[in-house]
Amino acid sequence: MAGDDLEKPLGMAEPEHRRKRRHIPIGMPITALLVLCILGFVGWAMMVDDPLGGEPVAVVTLPPGTIPAAPTGSPPAAAGAETPAKPAGDAAAAAPGTASGGQTITIIDGSTGKRQQVTIPPGAGDDGKGAAKGETKGETKPDAKTSGVKVAAVEPHLLEATRHGHVPRIGLDGARPSVAYARKAPAASETSVRVALLVGGLGVSGSATAEAMKALPGVVSLAFVPYGSEVARLAAAARGAGHEILLQLPMEPFEYPDNDPGPQTLLTSLTPEQNIDRMQWAMSRIQGYVGILNYMGGRFTSTETAIGPVLREVAKRGLVYVDDGTSPRSLAGQFAGANNLPFAKAAVVIDAVPSNAEIDRALARLEATARETGSAVGVARALPLSIERLTQWIKQAEGRGIVVVPITAIATRAKAS
Repeated sequence: MAGDDLEKPLGMAEPEHRRKRRHIPIGMPITALLVLCILGFVGWAMMVDDPLGGEPVAVVTLPPGTIPAAPTGSPPAAAGAETPAKPAGDAAAAAPGTASGGQTITIIDGSTGKRQQVTIPPGAGDDGKGAAKGETKGETKPDAKTSGVKVAAVEPHLLEATRHGHVPRIGLDGARPSVAYARKAPAASETSVRVALLVGGLGVSGSATAEAMKALPGVVSLAFVPYGSEVARLAAAARGAGHEILLQLPMEPFEYPDNDPGPQTLLTSLTPEQNIDRMQWAMSRIQGYVGILNYMGGRFTSTETAIGPVLREVAKRGLVYVDDGTSPRSLAGQFAGANNLPFAKAAVVIDAVPSNAEIDRALARLEATARETGSAVGVARALPLSIERLTQWIKQAEGRGIVVVPITAIATRAKAS
């Protein structure tokens, strides 16, 4: 026993395992490990040049030869530079230099803003069944049923920019959308019996709209409500098939709000400025239309302080106005005459009662009215039954001396009621 052990108090000896653990440096390995991790990360960041590292990556396989050669002799586009936006409705126009039937897309570098155009040849996006990716199932492309009769492309000089988007206007040269986008009427003498057919409620259902375009000849005018998510594309497709198109403007009915046309409805309780703003929202939803058709609106069209400013706006923008004939109290005809606004009113609602017998009776009344007055307008909804009965009637009408014409052929000659 060592001498100094005799001087220590009894029971005060430190346990052996504590003496050993006190001499093990636990913090040093952890510190060393952290330092190595930090040095490794800094070294990787200095050696690897990948500013987009860690971001999601999408890989697209393009056919050989689709990426064009880099242009020479011109500086690269500045970062963040934007190309001028095309007016809505012109999306179908091919870019300069695009191969016939091909599609040109723009790829933007997320870090530098550099743009590169890539042309995808026809069929590159097909799923093998003849339908391009992105097409809605059940939709069909317009067939060649227009007999060479087309409507003009959307003209940028007939568009005005608003906070909602582009709306039609009279051009500086005096050109009017109702004339520029009109379909040429079939050849007929001044004494011919003319009937204009107008089918509304399109644009909400892509399949129903496609079926109407497929079944009805191009001479039938089509009206679109401004609510469908693809209404602009569907309206452009209708124009491509040779149809004149109109915009259905939602207006307050007598039963409002229990019977509500939808968002941005024109109301008698709003000021003229508020209604014009709502009107411009609806007008910006599609392009290339020749005029306006009321969507509901029994109360609105019978209220002088409400309908008056709206029809003045329609006239100011070079459009026609069509009254669907559902409200006998409508004042639209009076204000159209006062504002030199081309106007037409439906003589018959063809499918007010949607049955075979009633639709056929309505078409007979429409034909009788046209023979009595020289012309008449009939309106219908895009119901499968209505489309089927209209198609059959049109096929037989020519043999009875009836000439089916687009709506502008009658509206441009109408007088105030």
